[in-house]
Amino acid sequence: MRRLYWWRLRQRLSQIKLLVLDVDGVLTDGGLWFDASGQLIKRFDARDGLGIRLLQQTGMEIAFLSGSHGEAADRRARQLEIQHCLLGIKDKLAALTELQHQLGVGVAETAFLGDDLNDLAVRPVVGLLLAPADACSAVRCRANAVLRRQGGHGAVRELAEAILKARGRWQGLKRNGWRDYDN
Repeated sequence: MRRLYWWRLRQRLSQIKLLVLDVDGVLTDGGLWFDASGQLIKRFDARDGLGIRLLQQTGMEIAFLSGSHGEAADRRARQLEIQHCLLGIKDKLAALTELQHQLGVGVAETAFLGDDLNDLAVRPVVGLLLAPADACSAVRCRANAVLRRQGGHGAVRELAEAILKARGRWQGLKRNGWRDYDN
């Protein structure tokens, strides 16, 4: 990650209670693939999924917030037990503000990982705006931090590890490994 000084970013990451993720370009590489029958296919990174599960086990709320509709994103959310999967959202600012209200989470406790111009709309209501390495230049310029990894290729996992390090949870995972306590 680059942009904010590490010690300052670390402090802010430790306060996050709600992590909101855009889908296309963050959880996926942003490409649209179609099979022979015209069905849309999206690729998700398995390591990003484990990063999400690790954060969930710390009690962090995770949400997907996307302007696009999609069975693939909905299915991935169910697979990861994401309670807040907001798809087909035209007004991301209003949807995120409502979610924060429902969860009782403040601006400083909310982080958003987005990659394109429509993600800038949430800037006023998040404590941290983060961007994958391949986000559009306008998002990278306005982000508090830019990740080293690209969307769909480990950006979410990189962020998850940074949050776990900020919370003092990473060393134990490195030493002892991880078990999914829900299984």
